[in-house]
Amino acid sequence: METGVEKEAFPWHRGVYDAHCHPTDTIASQEDVPKMKARALVIMSTRGEDQDLVRQFADRYGLQSDTLHTLWDRGGHAGPTQIVPSFGWHPWFSHQIFDDSTSFRPGTHQLDAARHYKAVLTPSPDDEFVSSLPEPQPLSGFLDQLRGSLISFPFALVGEIGLDRSFRLPAHWTPSDEAKRKEGLTPGGREGRQLTSYRVQIDHQRKIMKAQLHLAGELGRPVSVHGVAAHGVVFETLKDTWQGHERKIRSKRELKRRSSAANAAHAHQVTLDDKTEDGGVSPPRPYPPRICLHSYSGPLDALKQYLDPAVPAAVYFSFSRLVNFSSGSDKAVHVVKAVPNHRILVESDLHSAGVAMDDLLEDVTRLICEIKGWSLVEGIDTLARNWQNFVFGESNVT
Repeated sequence: METGVEKEAFPWHRGVYDAHCHPTDTIASQEDVPKMKARALVIMSTRGEDQDLVRQFADRYGLQSDTLHTLWDRGGHAGPTQIVPSFGWHPWFSHQIFDDSTSFRPGTHQLDAARHYKAVLTPSPDDEFVSSLPEPQPLSGFLDQLRGSLISFPFALVGEIGLDRSFRLPAHWTPSDEAKRKEGLTPGGREGRQLTSYRVQIDHQRKIMKAQLHLAGELGRPVSVHGVAAHGVVFETLKDTWQGHERKIRSKRELKRRSSAANAAHAHQVTLDDKTEDGGVSPPRPYPPRICLHSYSGPLDALKQYLDPAVPAAVYFSFSRLVNFSSGSDKAVHVVKAVPNHRILVESDLHSAGVAMDDLLEDVTRLICEIKGWSLVEGIDTLARNWQNFVFGESNVT
């Protein structure tokens, strides 16, 4: 989409926000956060090894109530980049959690780890591979930890969570792999290892995802959702959480009967039973109030199910240069065009903070503005407003 024309200067001072990134995968990049041009980063946790790292990043650079007003500055006086933490368990590592309501040995409180792994992985792994896996932790214990993190950080999200049918587990470490390991990377990831044929059963992934969705709903937190080769089941899993809580769709005729003649002319077809779009001040619910489908790669036709007026959660769609615009396909272009202007976000999805992250944010923002036909200022302001609404809720943005 290069035009050959000299690029317009990028107006960073308007405020650019990363909806999804992983700087804790490269621990040393923590020092680069305050040097960045981006206004704020939503940083994800994914597994046992990075939960405390996200807390450390947030303790150092996390958004505070007394600095919240700086996020809205459009004049370039906002100060250093701030962090919004997100705590959750990624589907790639979902096998490392067991359902402690069903996975104990009969008549005991002892976990049969081998039995667990052979039940949740497909094909059933051999003993040598199972022996290389970490001791799984109970779902109830992780949920307690997650609750504690969310309470400690009142602006925190839940994420990265989701479903993935295509991911395969990496092989156990060999001496050759160990010799090639890069220093400074957070343990627990693939780190260049060969992939096995083993995948996590989708039913187990759903169980771990739904537990986190319910907690997000209980605490009123937005979620960042991963979905690869599982777009239909991601929607069904989300839909399960709001089953019975759908918005009521009222006809214009019914609204006229219920409203005065003066108000009827301005009434909307869809109402929330006197609730705000994101739930407002309402009792805890089993579904999250706001959902970001990160680096959305689903089909164009699937948008309408998320944007159905009956869906009680506000669903946002985030796009990254690395995932959505690296193949040369026009699929993402068509999807971006179809996403409502008030539901689109940008992200880097990068594994280290610093200049490269800023560059990716600028690149994807320019692409989105070009596709949408926005000027840079109009686009950046729209994306900033969307990010603020997603993270904090429309009724809480001033």
